[in-house]
Amino acid sequence: MPVARTADGPLLHDTSTTKLHIMAHRNPNDFDSTGNTAGDDMLGDDTSAESLEPGQADGAAMTAPSEMTAELERKLAEAQDRYLRHVAEFDNYRKRTIKERGELAPRAQADIVKQLLEPLDDLARFAHVDPSTVDAATVVQGAELVEKKMLKALQSAGLETIDPANQTFDPTVHEAVATEAAVSPEDDNVVARVFQTGYKFGGQLLRPARVVVKQWNG
Repeated sequence: MPVARTADGPLLHDTSTTKLHIMAHRNPNDFDSTGNTAGDDMLGDDTSAESLEPGQADGAAMTAPSEMTAELERKLAEAQDRYLRHVAEFDNYRKRTIKERGELAPRAQADIVKQLLEPLDDLARFAHVDPSTVDAATVVQGAELVEKKMLKALQSAGLETIDPANQTFDPTVHEAVATEAAVSPEDDNVVARVFQTGYKFGGQLLRPARVVVKQWNG
């Protein structure tokens, strides 16, 4: 391999001659379309990360984490906004429900009273008639009419009557005020007469039916 001699005697390699010598011994297939080889790239300019300035390397490393942090902050803000909206909606629903419940009982009571107004008018007419112009039969018929109208109004509001004549005595809804002898074993513990009708409202017992119960004494 040719070398160059210096005035002091040391031998220095001729790099250009050396490169030509290497290329002469390479396989033609190693060359690309531009006439360069992989080795030429290695001998050329070094563009690796080591050639970047320190500030450039740090900036490239910090770009991705900064973007991730911004994205997480955006998602967190959206979640907080949704949470606050849900809390406000639930609070409005709670207040509206409390208001509606408070208005429900007075409204239901007003509906019942409204249905009793017509029977009350009928009763007022009978209460202010001239007794000398009305016979007893007419008064009785009028009272029965008022009773039917009032009962119909209350039943439409949910009132249930308990009239257990000739039914088996039930201590959960009947109250025995007296007993009488049964004429046969089949009549034992059967309601003979009803002294006072019982009432239930909405499944709740308002008053038991007061009855006379038959008893078989053998």
